[in-house]
Amino acid sequence: MVLETLNPTQYNITSLVPDTMPVATVPVLILMCFLFLIWNHEETSSIPGPGYCMGIGPLISHGRFLWMGVGNACNYYNKTYGEFVRVWISGEETFIISK
Repeated sequence: MVLETLNPTQYNITSLVPDTMPVATVPVLILMCFLFLIWNHEETSSIPGPGYCMGIGPLISHGRFLWMGVGNACNYYNKTYGEFVRVWISGEETFIISK
């Protein structure tokens, strides 16, 4: 008799979840979206260069420097953005100045 009361297959799992659960998830999802937007907000810089984009921009620019080498990557960024460019190398913001 004790084993029958402890058997979890007897209980209906939907009866354990209250009916207010779907109503409570909507404000939580809205709050999470709002916090995500605040976290991703970045001030626009007056210096041209690739965007930050949740950390993907620094990974791409660092990978470009590793793949192409410093000289070719600098030439690429200078052709794309001009003679004063902001990039990331090893996670640090770096400025390329050339003419």
